[in-house]
Amino acid sequence: MSILRRRKGTENKKTEPEYEEFKEKKSNGSLRKRRGRWSCVDGCCWFVGCICCIWWLLLFLYNAMPASFPQYVTEAITGPLPDPPGVKLAKGGLRAKHPVVFVPGIVTGGLELWEGHQCAEGLFRKRLWGGTFGELYKRPLCWVEHMSLDNETGLDPSGIRIRPVSGLVAADYFAPGYFVWAVLIANLARIGYEEKNMYMAAYDWRISFQNTEVRDQTLSRIKSNIELMVASSGGKKVVIIPHSMGVLYFLHFMKWVEAPVPMGGGGGSDWCAKHLKAVMNIGGPFLGVPKAVSGLFSAEAKDIAAARSMAPSFLENEMFNFQTLQHVMRMTRTWDSTMSMIPKGGDTIWGGLDWSPEEGHECNEKKPKNNSTQTSESDRTRKSANATRVKYGRLISFGKHVADLHSSEIERIDFRDALKGKSHANSTCRDVWTEYHDMGIGGVKAVADYKVYTAGSVLDLLHFVAPKLMKRGSAHFSYGIADDLDDKKYEHYKYWSNPLESKLPNAPGMEIFSMYGVGIPTERAYVYKLSPGGDCYIPFQIDTSAEGGSESPCLKGGVFHIDGDETVPTLSAGYMCVKGWRGKTRFNPSGIRTFIREYNHAPPANLLEGRGTQSGAHVDIMGNFALIEDIIRVAAGATGEDLGGDQVYSGIFKWSERIKLKL
Repeated sequence: MSILRRRKGTENKKTEPEYEEFKEKKSNGSLRKRRGRWSCVDGCCWFVGCICCIWWLLLFLYNAMPASFPQYVTEAITGPLPDPPGVKLAKGGLRAKHPVVFVPGIVTGGLELWEGHQCAEGLFRKRLWGGTFGELYKRPLCWVEHMSLDNETGLDPSGIRIRPVSGLVAADYFAPGYFVWAVLIANLARIGYEEKNMYMAAYDWRISFQNTEVRDQTLSRIKSNIELMVASSGGKKVVIIPHSMGVLYFLHFMKWVEAPVPMGGGGGSDWCAKHLKAVMNIGGPFLGVPKAVSGLFSAEAKDIAAARSMAPSFLENEMFNFQTLQHVMRMTRTWDSTMSMIPKGGDTIWGGLDWSPEEGHECNEKKPKNNSTQTSESDRTRKSANATRVKYGRLISFGKHVADLHSSEIERIDFRDALKGKSHANSTCRDVWTEYHDMGIGGVKAVADYKVYTAGSVLDLLHFVAPKLMKRGSAHFSYGIADDLDDKKYEHYKYWSNPLESKLPNAPGMEIFSMYGVGIPTERAYVYKLSPGGDCYIPFQIDTSAEGGSESPCLKGGVFHIDGDETVPTLSAGYMCVKGWRGKTRFNPSGIRTFIREYNHAPPANLLEGRGTQSGAHVDIMGNFALIEDIIRVAAGATGEDLGGDQVYSGIFKWSERIKLKL
């Protein structure tokens, strides 16, 4: 029974004479303590409530202004704003032609409650994910309970049904005022698009890709809708626009739709050729993201790590009973979809102990104050020498010094055969139990003693620290490189979202675009340390004190950065379209044409520009005018050549050449 239900029951028992005293205690905060502890509910309510109140206040002030006021002030500062792409292209005569399908990524699609436990009474068909997130701070433990999936099956827990919101509203806005697909939808509408030729392929992004079909028949619905759109548009093929994890989801779909039933959709080997004009992938983590490793390993990315180091009492202190990170880890480790983004290709793609494809990358964000383009020979030599010392192949290093040493100097003790000890945390941690509490001190020490993990060994690490999670994940996802793609084993759905273990469809007339932002420091590798604390702590954390300084500017706050869109490294977003699929390869036997479209990040000039129109950030790029224009042109009939072919600002071609992969 949740804390909320116990409290509700307690309040209902108050008699009339006691009620005034109860209200007084409630108002002065004395009821917030139980057995000398602040509750997780109170802590979460206070923190999240403050954030939401500030957010709503800003929205209220913004919406209270005349509609033209923000634009008037912005134009007074920056000059006249350019026409949005839809307006500009409509003036040039472009009109809607090919139907479009949007495929949202992880966390950006709304989820609503269809069945729940008693603590969720009154929330039928209310959003538990997306929108205002009101229920998160009103009843956080109940919210965590309902957003979690069954730890054995990866499907619905008993008595709970959460389903994706349908229609364009499923992912147009993530929260009030925070757009995802809304700007693109509005610009497409300017050239004549409407709901009959635009479709949001919403799905439950928590569960594995194949299970979206098993539970909700989502893949079948996408197939039927695409077929209907092609038929009702006079045979015009569809333009698919996936974003983020939606890119992997649609890779899975293209294999599923061709495969015979019951595992597949039975569309046949020519289904994609008949129905798809182009797949325009935005911010695609084709080869995974290092962020997925840190998220599964310690429920952290760089921002969470910074908060954890500054406010450990709030995030996980037993004394105050918040244990926020433990609740987050317990919940997210039931979301099988997160395992689709574990780095693929092992050391061949991501590098080993002493090499990586991105060797020599310089993390120099600041330009000289005089904007001079001249750099002394000694400065160039020093920067190059420092840059080559970054060993990006080491996704996890225990200690900054370990990240710098040559592999021959690192003494390692293999953790794989280490004995795990039982911890009494199983009884003391109660609702925040995670698999770490079964490792004991011996298991935790063994992980740290191995010192450094590459993309190859990190899979063994995750199997060691999260066996239940990886057992489920291994049934649905794979992370290797196929030796022989004609091997019958690759007909299984676990390989379909890995571009290194599957073939593109036989559709030579189709085009595939990889569109992503560059110019933003993006997480690539991590420096870790053991966490101090009690039994209910997560035993590992990013060492935010690890700084590279001027000698190694790529290391900040325990995170080694590389070029990317802040979430997906350029290598992951670009390699397949630059090399893996370029021309006729064993991964692209029909020679589907591929194009790279990079968008160099430019932050908004001032606060009135909001998230900007030239952003390359992972989600904000959805409002990038240049990207939107490219999409509209293809939807109106243009080809990749019409757009100008490849558009590249990064070192993706150089990095791709360093990867020795049989094509």
